[in-house]
Amino acid sequence: MTGGDPGGDTGRDQTERAARFAAIHAEAFAGPNEAAWSEAAFADLLAQAGVFALDSADGFILMRAAADEAEILTLAVRPGARRGGQGTRLVGDGVLAAAARGAARVFLEVAEDNAAARALYARAGFAEAGRRPAYYAGADGGRRDALILVLNLPGTLP
Repeated sequence: MTGGDPGGDTGRDQTERAARFAAIHAEAFAGPNEAAWSEAAFADLLAQAGVFALDSADGFILMRAAADEAEILTLAVRPGARRGGQGTRLVGDGVLAAAARGAARVFLEVAEDNAAARALYARAGFAEAGRRPAYYAGADGGRRDALILVLNLPGTLP
């Protein structure tokens, strides 16, 4: 598994990483009510202060740390590589990396109807902290709620 802050990578490394992330994201979010992010979106995010990523051959986690909080921006694992613990490892390693950057808690948003992702985050210790009504747009034109999940890191206040 590789990772790190974009500041240590060359521009070419970041361009290649953005392209790879976009390809994996497109495979992982190919469902009718899902939207993959573009290579340009990943390039923009990877260039931002506080954004970091950890990746493996078939997946990645993209996070942002600011002050004492971190956010999982997206997690993607290729469909053929799912159910093998890769998502669990990426989340666990991402949480450890966030803690090393001073985070006391980690937040994320997940579609209410994404049962697999919700189960993964529940196993990692995340708990529901709120809801964003009609946050996600569906391919059918409908809207879906996002659940806001939080994980308070050990040694921090709830």
